[in-house]
Amino acid sequence: MQIDIDIRKTLRSGTRVFQLDARLRAQGQRVVVVGPSGAGKSQLLKAIAGLARPDSGHVRLDGQTLFDAQAGVNLAPQARKVAYLFQDYALFPHLSVRQNIAFGLARGWRNPRRDHESAAVDYWLDAFHLDEVAHQAPHELSGGQRQRTALARALVARPRALLLDEPFAALDPALRATLRAELDALQRRLQVPMVLITHDPQDVAVFGEQVLHMRAGEIEGFEGAPCASVNDEIRL
Repeated sequence: MQIDIDIRKTLRSGTRVFQLDARLRAQGQRVVVVGPSGAGKSQLLKAIAGLARPDSGHVRLDGQTLFDAQAGVNLAPQARKVAYLFQDYALFPHLSVRQNIAFGLARGWRNPRRDHESAAVDYWLDAFHLDEVAHQAPHELSGGQRQRTALARALVARPRALLLDEPFAALDPALRATLRAELDALQRRLQVPMVLITHDPQDVAVFGEQVLHMRAGEIEGFEGAPCASVNDEIRL
C-alpha cells in the first residue's frame, strides 16, 4: 500500500480555529499515526476515507487519486474501497450481528433481513467466532464481540485498506491486550493493508511498521522506511 497525502483544512468551532496541514508519503502494510488527542489524527483518517473533504491538496492510494481539489476529483467513500472502523464501532443498535455484518455488502440504505443468507457473512461469523451470537443485538455483546462484529462488517466487502480510529481506546487494559493480539494475527493472516491512529505506545510497538508522529495538525516526523514527509529527500 502506498499513501500520498498533501492536504489542508481549516476547522472552526466557535472562536477556536484548527489548521490541518498534513503532508506525507508512506508505504507498507501497517502505517501507524501517533499523536496526542486533538492532533488531527481522526481528520486525517476521515480525509482518506472520504468522510471529510479537505479545502485543498490531494489524497492518493496505490497511485489512484481519491481526492484532488485542483482537478475536481472527490471519490465517494464507497468508491474508494477502504473500510473505516470507528472508535465506538458505530454498530446499528436495531440490527443483529448477522445484519450488521451483512450491511457491509449492502447497496443503498435498505437493512438486510434478519434471515439474510450469505456465504461471505457466514465466513466472517465463523472467522471471528460470532456464530453463537449471530442473532443478538449489539447491546447484548461483550466489548470484544462488538469489536469483532465491526471488523467483520469492515472486511466482508474485501476493502483495499482498513482504517482504524483508536480501535482499543474504549476497552479495559486486559481486553485491549487480547484484541490487539487478535488484530495483529488477523492482519498478518489476511495481509490487508491498514492505517491505524492511536496515542497508545503499545499500539505503536505492535503495529508500527511505519510510524508517523502528528502534532497540531502536522506530521512532525516518522520512524521506519520507506516513509517520508513530502519535503524530505526520500522518495517512494
